[in-house]
Amino acid sequence: MSGKLIHRNVEAAGFHNQFSTERKHPVFFIDLSGKNVSMTIGGLLPDQMINRHRHTHETELYVIEGHGYTEVEDKKVEWKAGDAVYIPSWAWHRHKNLSSEESAKYIACENTPQLQNLGVAV
Repeated sequence: MSGKLIHRNVEAAGFHNQFSTERKHPVFFIDLSGKNVSMTIGGLLPDQMINRHRHTHETELYVIEGHGYTEVEDKKVEWKAGDAVYIPSWAWHRHKNLSSEESAKYIACENTPQLQNLGVAV
């Protein structure tokens, strides 16, 4: 068996500069050897709303801490720690932290590696 099976203390490696700059919030890449699914840890500062964006991959978010909402196209989905949110491929979306005092944090699972391996990721 080859490949990386564990990425210890993910956030200690620091956030991914380019991705965090594009998304306007800290994003920590989880560096494992998956060929079909990838994960990142995303954070929203108090009162932060990120820019509306979309991508070729679908995403499932699991909220670790905080409360807020995600706009997916014309639907507003409120969430709190323990909730999961689905974002379909090419759906315009953005996230908002509703707390003025505490950050929000989530794990994002995406099928980006699969699309890259098939040559269809944009």
